[in-house]
Amino acid sequence: MEIFIDIEDSTPLFAQLVEQIKQAVLQGNISAGDALPSIRQLANDLELNNKTVAKAYRLLERDSVIQTKGYRGTFIHPDARKNSSFDLNEWARTTLGKTINELRSADVTDSEIRIAFSNVMKS
Repeated sequence: MEIFIDIEDSTPLFAQLVEQIKQAVLQGNISAGDALPSIRQLANDLELNNKTVAKAYRLLERDSVIQTKGYRGTFIHPDARKNSSFDLNEWARTTLGKTINELRSADVTDSEIRIAFSNVMKS
């Protein structure tokens, strides 16, 4: 698997890494059970900050694309192929979009929506 990070791209570096690993899974370039480099090793290879790679790995683990097995390493999850095709961010955007449209239809102002959203996020 070859990863190319474009520092000139407006897409955040961690998001580029997440997307490329998901694409490698979907294209069959990496399979369930395959080992991934450690955070430190991948960060070094790509000349990235360790925290950038760690964030990408956390998101991939949250989405069950990878799994960490303690000190044994990080591996491609058995359900990675299925989970790589689901975009949690897109689902959240769609869900929020529908809710905002409903609120606007009820004549709730954007300012009121922002305040309500902020209050909900705080609780």
